[in-house]
Amino acid sequence: MSTRAPIPVVAILIGIIPVSLTLINLSAGGLDMAISITSSAFTDGAMIPKKHTCDAEDISPDLKWSGVPKEAKSLALICDDPDAPAGTWVHWVLFNIPADVTGLPAGISSEAVLKKGAHHGKNDFRKLGYGGPCPPGGTHRYFFKVYALDTLLNLESGSTKAQIVAAMKGHILAEGQLMGKYKR
Repeated sequence: MSTRAPIPVVAILIGIIPVSLTLINLSAGGLDMAISITSSAFTDGAMIPKKHTCDAEDISPDLKWSGVPKEAKSLALICDDPDAPAGTWVHWVLFNIPADVTGLPAGISSEAVLKKGAHHGKNDFRKLGYGGPCPPGGTHRYFFKVYALDTLLNLESGSTKAQIVAAMKGHILAEGQLMGKYKR
């Protein structure tokens, strides 16, 4: 007769708990919901076409997204390059995008306030609107991040990424990102 001990139920449950915890976004105080972002210009992890960079037309790529929670009141978009020599370089900040907007066409205007009420923040080129990839050397990554918020941000056009991130704290319902690369 065998005297093997039964497998403890606690050990089995401990293996399951981390899977369940990944569904909770503790920083936002709610469920971690993902927004899917795509572009017809490039796929996630692929090279960004030259026309969207400082080496050519420097126009913003088209972006489409889905998965925005119905409770969202607005969206924010931040594009930055964490590979810049001096630290993360901000290429684009757009906030108070209406929550029912599901994308942006290529070549968005750099007006302070767009027709549907979205506001441009100031990028690290010290300008409003999109400033495309322009790495000094090597291959850099560019993250286009969309955030669904439970509020409109009480900020003016020209606000910086830091100001927008601070205002978004505790208001993010869901987020997603699309990463493209560029090398000169």
